[in-house]
Amino acid sequence: MSTQTAPTLETDFTAATTQPNRHTLARAYRLMRTADEMARLYEENKAITAKYVHATARGHEAIQLATAFHLTPQDYAAPYYRDDAMLLGMGLQPYELMLQLMAKRDDPFSGGRTYYCHPSLRRAGFPVIPHQSSATGMQAIPATGIAHGIKYLESQGLLSADAAASDFPVSLCSIGDGAMTEGEVAEALQMAVLHQLPIIYLVQDNDWGISATSREMRAMDAYEFAAGFKGLHRLQFDGADFLASYAGMGEAFDYVRQRQGPVLVHAKCPLLGHHTSGVRREWYRGDNLASHTLNDPLPRFHQQMLELGFAEDELQALGAQARATVEADYQRALAAPAPDPATFQDHEFAPPAVMEEAGERSPAGADKALMVDAALHAVDDILREFPEALFYGQDVGGELGGVFREAALLAKKYGDARVFNTPIQEAYIVGSTAGMSAVGAKPIVEIQFADYIWPALNQLVEELSKSCYLSNGKFPVQSLIRVPIGAYGGGGPYHSGSIESTLLTIRGIKVVYPSNAADMKGLMRAAFLDPNPVVMLEHKGLYWSKVPGTEDAKTTEPAAGYVIPLGKAAIVQEADAEKLRNGETCVVVTYGMGVYWAKSASRQFPGQVEILDLRTLNPLDFEAVQAAVIRHGKVLVLTEEPLMNSFAESLAGRIQRHCFQRLDAPVFTLGAANLPAIALNVDLERQMLPNADKVAAMLSELLEY
Repeated sequence: MSTQTAPTLETDFTAATTQPNRHTLARAYRLMRTADEMARLYEENKAITAKYVHATARGHEAIQLATAFHLTPQDYAAPYYRDDAMLLGMGLQPYELMLQLMAKRDDPFSGGRTYYCHPSLRRAGFPVIPHQSSATGMQAIPATGIAHGIKYLESQGLLSADAAASDFPVSLCSIGDGAMTEGEVAEALQMAVLHQLPIIYLVQDNDWGISATSREMRAMDAYEFAAGFKGLHRLQFDGADFLASYAGMGEAFDYVRQRQGPVLVHAKCPLLGHHTSGVRREWYRGDNLASHTLNDPLPRFHQQMLELGFAEDELQALGAQARATVEADYQRALAAPAPDPATFQDHEFAPPAVMEEAGERSPAGADKALMVDAALHAVDDILREFPEALFYGQDVGGELGGVFREAALLAKKYGDARVFNTPIQEAYIVGSTAGMSAVGAKPIVEIQFADYIWPALNQLVEELSKSCYLSNGKFPVQSLIRVPIGAYGGGGPYHSGSIESTLLTIRGIKVVYPSNAADMKGLMRAAFLDPNPVVMLEHKGLYWSKVPGTEDAKTTEPAAGYVIPLGKAAIVQEADAEKLRNGETCVVVTYGMGVYWAKSASRQFPGQVEILDLRTLNPLDFEAVQAAVIRHGKVLVLTEEPLMNSFAESLAGRIQRHCFQRLDAPVFTLGAANLPAIALNVDLERQMLPNADKVAAMLSELLEY
């Protein structure tokens, strides 16, 4: 943008114009001085303030304040770790930011759990700020998911009257220019232009990414990069000039509020502080700092204020007010209480919505259903009942309805706004659900094959799994992620893998693994209703019961509304009571395809084998496991995964530790061969995987103890 003409003070400008009124100018100056005083105080007291790593807005204050002044309580924001001036502009007090700086109990964002300037806020009169992680560039996808959720809710008539009118909500994604090189940012931009979403990407470009310069990191700046995304409106202006920034951000917000599509703002800023308190500027900046200081927004704004008619003593009074507030708030924050250590594990998950089994599992006259059809009908029931629910992923929309037909005809039934295809973007598919959840949409998404979930792990780990815990319970992510999994019949190395052990190392997500149609339908609904991220693993070999021995996966279909609580195992086969009394029995603890290998193998040992289907791997029903082990004293833990370092081995170790005195034999384990992939050739595949004969051999040895 060209340089803006300075406003005259005789005009009474409103917040919606491109020029600020006198009150706004005075507030901007006071808050710019406040941010400066905070940075100065932190540096002068670094023995205290540098205990935990932090960064400040020095050099970026002008663009951040200008942006904050255009946000409304209807909006959503994703600030990044240098945006403390933006938070001040939204109305947060220095005291509140300092509580986070010092990891105090009353830190309004996280209760002392996460870094300075990593906000999460749900407060009347403020923009909503979902959980913000430290993973560079990762905020672009959840922020775009917010915009996607806003547009979806509007399409269904589910926005409030205010939001649907003049205060149409905007999602703001604040990001650094170095982070724009992340691949996941490109995924976000692609979806924003594809669906013309109401989002502003504010790129604060200070030419540095820690110690790496822009020359080392990129071939073009963000403004040039954005030109490749057709339909992305671009603005570029001086981010160190408050007046230019205020006018430019006014144009950006007006453009989005008028539903004209996404905007990328490229604002150049000097970096005047340290990268963070742990990476100090004197270590790497050299003469560069002096050149950046020439563009300091504070003295520039001071001179502009004088030219606009403010007296020097007025500005000095505003500066003195800022200093007094910062110093008083600092003393208050120092004296504020620390978190109670006893609360360290609070908010791992939000409380579950389903606590008991409910509905009809076997309604009279109901037909038997395949697992794949039970899944389809469960999602159909959810979409019919919950207008805020939507379903998306690769190939689930349109005519195909999923490569396994697990979403067949749903797009035709509910429309392309509710059931739609995405690009091949696993990170966006998963990460966008965090933003969707924050605005009240209820996403169901699908990763086409378990082997392709890996690009989504960054979002699953950083944005979804930590959100509830690090926001002190304010932002659990309601997200149902469906993942076809498992091997059978020559699927090959990239369509047959088992991934549950990797998922189970991620704290803050739930992992469900049904083995039959009735459980599929009941667990699908519970997973959807759960306020936390749930990954539902659906074995491809059980979908149609075509694999010999899996006929029992086809069951009577439960009625609509049937639900099973997560974390409850089921005994799918009991042992004979007399053989149990005689000590002639054992239990197989398993899930998924393992249920059917165990069933087939147990026919060689009539009445001697109980089979416990875990159904949910996290939360794990260890009480049911313990009870079964105590009943029998002999246990085989059976999995389809390679055994080494697996969930199955971990569970075996836990059984050994907690049930040792009740065991009559070592805990046996059986899984796939410890190889990096499933071979394509069916004979090689068969050799690698467990099967009924291998399970029978293991049971024979176990029962001999």
